[in-house]
Amino acid sequence: MLRRIILLVLPVLALIAGAFAGEALRPPPEPTTVDQPDDDPSSTPTERPVNENPAWMSFANQFFVPVMRNGNMRALMILTLSLETSNDGLTTLQSQEHRLRDAILRQLLIESNTGAFDGNYTAEPNLRRLREALLQVAQAAGGDLVHAVLIQDIARQEH
Repeated sequence: MLRRIILLVLPVLALIAGAFAGEALRPPPEPTTVDQPDDDPSSTPTERPVNENPAWMSFANQFFVPVMRNGNMRALMILTLSLETSNDGLTTLQSQEHRLRDAILRQLLIESNTGAFDGNYTAEPNLRRLREALLQVAQAAGGDLVHAVLIQDIARQEH
């Protein structure tokens, strides 16, 4: 009986210890803005400034994008996306959800057809390029209210 209890409790303790160790070893968050000296007007920030009044518009449903090659569906990409905006622009973006969803899905299909989801699609340069492409179409559909596209979940289901 004692052996069964140990066999059940030991993995749970190992999981908890691993979680605490991972949290303790997590690096500190990186700053989101770059400080610039006031005396150099020609310098530009390398990152966009932090949204002072942030809000996020989450799409009601995930995006399902087929990965086609030679007329056959090889895989299905499943993405959960949100748009960063301001509190003031949130209601306006929510009223344009259908237009935004159409524009983003159209761009995801283009990305799929040009190989964006082949190979290591989760490498940071690939995700950065995907976010930038989605941001351009989201801003074209929703205006300057869209500050960023956030990829909350991304998965590939092979067929």
